[in-house]
Amino acid sequence: MTLASLVIGARASLRESAIASQLSADQRTAVILEGLPDGNSALDTPQTRTDLNIARIAPGCMHCIGNLVMRVTLNRMLRDKPQRLFISVADTEHLSQLRTFLSNAPYDTLLQLTPDIVTEG
Repeated sequence: MTLASLVIGARASLRESAIASQLSADQRTAVILEGLPDGNSALDTPQTRTDLNIARIAPGCMHCIGNLVMRVTLNRMLRDKPQRLFISVADTEHLSQLRTFLSNAPYDTLLQLTPDIVTEG
C-alpha cells in the first residue's frame, strides 16, 4: 500500500516546503500539487530525481471541479506504485469528501491515509 498524506495550507510555498522536508531518497514518492507555484517551491530542483514524480493540477476544490482531473492524475501516479504520496490541498472546504473519495474503492486497497500535514500561514 502507498502511504498517502494530505498537505493542507493556504500558501503553496509552505505546503511544498512541508512535502520537501519529508522526502526520502530511498522511497519512490508521488506528489500532486494543487495550483501554480508562487516562485519559491522547495520541490523545484535542478536535479533529475527518478524517485520523485510531481504533477500539478489547476487550483480549485479537488472534490468539486477537479474530481475527474484528480482521478486521472492519481491513477497515473499509482501505476508506478509509489511508496509515498502527498496531495497538496489549498481549499479545505470539502476536505472530508476528498478523504472519503480516497478511502473508497478502488483507492481503499491502494492507499493508506495518514494524518494530515497542516502548514501555517
